[in-house]
Amino acid sequence: MPADAARLTRLTTLAVAVALVARLAFAFGYWVGKPLNNDEIEYLQLGRSVAAGQGFTYAPAAGEHLDAAGYGRAPLYPVFVSIVARVTSPATLIPALKAAQSVLGALAVWLLALVARHAGGPRTRVVTAWIAALYPPLVWLPSFLFSESLYVVLALANVLVLDAALTSSDDPGRRNVRGLAIAGVLAGLAALTRPAHVFFVGVTVLWLLSRRRLVWAAAFAAAALLTIAPWTVRNYVTYGRPVLIASEGGITFWTGNHLLSPGEGDMAANPAIKLESRRLRDAHPGLTAEQLEPIYYREAFQTIVTHPAWWLGLEIRKFFYLWVPIGPSYLLHSRPFLCATWLSYGLLAPFGLFGLWRLARSASPPRGLLLLLASAVVACLVFLPQERFRIPVIDPALIVGAAAVVSVSRGRNSVS
Repeated sequence: MPADAARLTRLTTLAVAVALVARLAFAFGYWVGKPLNNDEIEYLQLGRSVAAGQGFTYAPAAGEHLDAAGYGRAPLYPVFVSIVARVTSPATLIPALKAAQSVLGALAVWLLALVARHAGGPRTRVVTAWIAALYPPLVWLPSFLFSESLYVVLALANVLVLDAALTSSDDPGRRNVRGLAIAGVLAGLAALTRPAHVFFVGVTVLWLLSRRRLVWAAAFAAAALLTIAPWTVRNYVTYGRPVLIASEGGITFWTGNHLLSPGEGDMAANPAIKLESRRLRDAHPGLTAEQLEPIYYREAFQTIVTHPAWWLGLEIRKFFYLWVPIGPSYLLHSRPFLCATWLSYGLLAPFGLFGLWRLARSASPPRGLLLLLASAVVACLVFLPQERFRIPVIDPALIVGAAAVVSVSRGRNSVS
């Protein structure tokens, strides 16, 4: 009905506006004057360096101190920081980034609402938009100088384009291949923002091959790899060894599969592992982050091979912490943050998982969203689960699932 459709569109638009206001309010009304962590300082240094035409090098400003050596980063978020740096002054760079990321956060709500509409209909779209607009972890995400704010927009756009290609009925041969190629380009861009998105490429290709869609899989994979390839070539020329996107993967894999790992959290949440990392670097003096990367991988694989039973138990703990937010990285937060996380996620997760199960069994399942969720689970099991890895992918998927449950419970949704 046109009148009802217009009303639902207005409600979705209002939710996006509220999302923007909520993110700006948190960024400038509460999260003010807070110290930056190691990753945020690194991103700022890289962004300033790119803005100054000095390439991807760490350029510390007065008073900045890194707790650990800077590792290679994916390029797109530093480029985003550099764009903001070019149009602002050094004194206003951080507030400008928080404002820009708040806009990205509102855009992510709109994109997630579109994903929800495809998954469960227009009413699921509205409920999704309102949950996402006010969901605390998504509200505070833009206040931090992390690549996830940009990544979540690219990842959701990737899901939308992939779903459109998979469900296209007009000229299904050529149109699907073209759509999958565009989805591959978006996948490459998302991976150049957050390298773990490579798992989405792999999971999607395997799923397409399981459906005997060889041409579709080839188009998607080729487009993604061609998008990433220029940066990979740049890395080889710069470092003299192949680095697909960023050398941060080696230390993350080593951290997540270390004998001291509890199954959750990076080195900031596990000081004993940070000390071991310093010992490893001291044992290989003068090596760059890119030269250290294969050493981290080699040591981690050796640990896995020599302790298979322990590693299996570690994977079980990783899977547990992936869904239950009580690991070391969560306990670093203040009590208000921790309570907000537990309350919001605790209410969301049961309904979200049930809703995703229902959507997966529906006549038109949200394949792109489910593949993105599966890839996030795989990435966390391979590397490590922590809050920053959960919020951009798992929480939005759970929001769509919970919105579908709410819509169905009111008898206004077509999902069966």
